[in-house]
This record gives sequence, structure tokens and C-alpha cells, in this order.
Amino acid sequence: MKFRCAGLTPESIVDGPGFRFTVWTQGCLHHCKGCQNPQTWDMAGGFEADTDEVFEQIIKDPLLDGVTLSGGDPFYQAKPMAALAERIHAHEGGRLNVIAFTGFTYEELIAGANEENGYMELLRQCDYLVDGRFVLEERSLELKFRGSRNQRFIDVKRSLEAGHPIALSDEELSLM
Repeated sequence: MKFRCAGLTPESIVDGPGFRFTVWTQGCLHHCKGCQNPQTWDMAGGFEADTDEVFEQIIKDPLLDGVTLSGGDPFYQAKPMAALAERIHAHEGGRLNVIAFTGFTYEELIAGANEENGYMELLRQCDYLVDGRFVLEERSLELKFRGSRNQRFIDVKRSLEAGHPIALSDEELSLM
């Protein structure tokens, strides 16, 4: 499945817990003041990539702990990202976890989900979600895996079961 890609980082230790492969999606309409990736905003920018080809790159590295979907905002391309995440989870018994970073809140994704946008498809394939727009006035370099204090690191599986977002505490994040 094709998608707009801003880039790929095959080896990252800053985009979530452990050793990760990061897929930088192209396109974001949030336009957060102070965004670290404004070059990913243009919905037609970047380059066309194929989820099958990206998957093949991911599985070549036996040292990976997981895959991070960032951008841009991966929920603007939820269907191809869900297809990629599903393949990742199916590989080697689900050894790799999937994290998505989004400017939407968990509640916005649930409320806005429909067949056309694929939000639920992607949410169901995420293990964790870092949600919320980056707010420059709430920026903190002390936060683990988040840029501003309003953002949450959500356990998606537990949240979907509970019917409300369950964010991991700083203590829980420090154990990851």
C-alpha cells in the first residue's frame, strides 16, 4: 500500500522505548507552533513509499524492539499505517511493538473515527500512542518520549478495553 513518506530512521533510541525503526509520515494539518518537523506538514511533500518495502526493511534488523510511526501525523494516512502495523505485529509472533505519535487526542480519534479515515484501524494496531498537539508553552526536555506536558503516553490496548484513555505515569515510563 502506498503512502506519503518524509523519511525513515532505521535505528533510533529517542522515538520510544528501546531500539526502534521510525517511519516519518508526510502531511500534518495541526501546524503546532515550535514543531520539530515543519518540513513534514505539506500533504503532497516527501516521497511515495510502499508499506511492503518498508516492512521488508524493518524485519531485516533482529535487534529492533519496535516501530514508531511519527511525522507529520500518521493518522492522516491511517489506513496504510494500520496495514504496516498489522504486518509488524504478525511478524515473529508480535515481537515488535508499535507506537504512534499524533497531534490528535485519543478522544478526538475515537470521536472522529469512521470507515473512510481508518482511525480505529490504526488505533487497534498501536500498542502505545503519544497524543496531543505540541504546545510550545508547555515544552519540557524532562518528559520521556513527549515534547510538552499536555501530551500523554497512552496504553492503547488497555484504553480500548476500558473505554477511556489510560496514560502511563512517569514512573511507568521510566521502567520502559
